[in-house]
Amino acid sequence: MSLSERLNEDMKLAMKSQAKFKLSVIRMVRAAIKNIEIDQRKTLDDQEVLDVLSREIKQRKDSLQEFEKAGRDDLAETVKAEIDILMEYLPQQLTEEEVKAIVQQTIQEVGASSKADMGKVMSALMPKVKGRADGKLVNQAVQQYLI
Repeated sequence: MSLSERLNEDMKLAMKSQAKFKLSVIRMVRAAIKNIEIDQRKTLDDQEVLDVLSREIKQRKDSLQEFEKAGRDDLAETVKAEIDILMEYLPQQLTEEEVKAIVQQTIQEVGASSKADMGKVMSALMPKVKGRADGKLVNQAVQQYLI
């Protein structure tokens, strides 16, 4: 079952079980996917749907930080719940140790030795961890190993 089909099925289940919050989050993501499909005039594959999901989660994490800074705990809780629902559709996330191991391996593959090589490392690394690790975590790990 593709990711789009899974979203459709979960939307139907949310309707039947009267889970209004989950239904609204799924509809929001499906709308974002549909907008991109209309813009690109094609049906998105699973990898492209994962990209949309990752982007939506990143936006919510940014909002979460702002809400917490502003002391808006009510909005922060809502955004956390949205993130939890969206995370169900992403593949198993890598642990920090796994990310560091992949970063070290990629640095050796690329032959990077300084921060000037960071672009090379990131371009080789991101396809390996796409959808499975937060970009900020990956970036921090690369910076830690490149002196």
